[in-house]
Amino acid sequence: MPGLKEVRTRIASVKSTQQITSAMKMVSASKLKRGQNAIQKLRPYAGKLKELLENLSASLSSSDNVYSKERKIQKALIIVVTSNRGLCGAFNGNVIKTTVNIIRTKYADINKSGNLDLFCIGKMGADFFTRRKYNVIDTNHHILDSSKFENVAPIAERLMKDFKDGKYDHIEVVYNMFKNAAVQILSNEQFLPVLKPQPVKGKEKLVADYIYEPDKEQIVAELIPKSLKIQFYKIILDSIAAEHGARMTAMHKATDNADSLLKELRLSYNKARQASITKEILEIVGGAEALKG
Repeated sequence: MPGLKEVRTRIASVKSTQQITSAMKMVSASKLKRGQNAIQKLRPYAGKLKELLENLSASLSSSDNVYSKERKIQKALIIVVTSNRGLCGAFNGNVIKTTVNIIRTKYADINKSGNLDLFCIGKMGADFFTRRKYNVIDTNHHILDSSKFENVAPIAERLMKDFKDGKYDHIEVVYNMFKNAAVQILSNEQFLPVLKPQPVKGKEKLVADYIYEPDKEQIVAELIPKSLKIQFYKIILDSIAAEHGARMTAMHKATDNADSLLKELRLSYNKARQASITKEILEIVGGAEALKG
């Protein structure tokens, strides 16, 4: 059984850790509320705009819309969205593990030939892939701390330009989608080229026949880039809200675990203290008996 001093030291250490995890839980809960409000307000608009984007892309020829042009994948880009900080459970690990799996299966050939690039948003993913010598062409950590549309839009514009210029034939994103405080849905989405409406089993999905006003060229030039920027902005907001939910849940569990450990340590301390007192009493009684003799 450990000594009283050792148990007291452990109790103090666990109490200190519990205070930190409890504070982090409250901070994440506050940030989660803001992040949740932001993504919930954007989702209806982004969802309708995505549906419009897919229908519009399906109704246009590849010459009218370069962003939906399918090409043989000779060079690809994966955007990996993680967090800047840890202590959020499996949030970052799931994204990293999925990305590695995609690289080893879907892009094994072009990765060997050096034609697969990674763009890491978030320090955790950037550190992992940089240390392991993956071809990380760029990183961006700041937009997670200042997730305004005007900060995110230039990144989407750059991605669209790279695809339009033929630098990449395929661009996809791996990130966590926010569902609720306790659940994050790991997602792998194709960003470019724009996907056409996917058929639903048992239903025949009709592609809308649009009337363009003032003209098709202007609509395509304005609407499609704006839709892609909104979709990318939604991905960032989803990941931020999911991160705070994951961290709040992880810190809640850590606080509860610390509480359970404290109960065990206090019980161990009381047993050790009782044993120490009993030993002292026995020594006193033994000494008294010896003096009588």
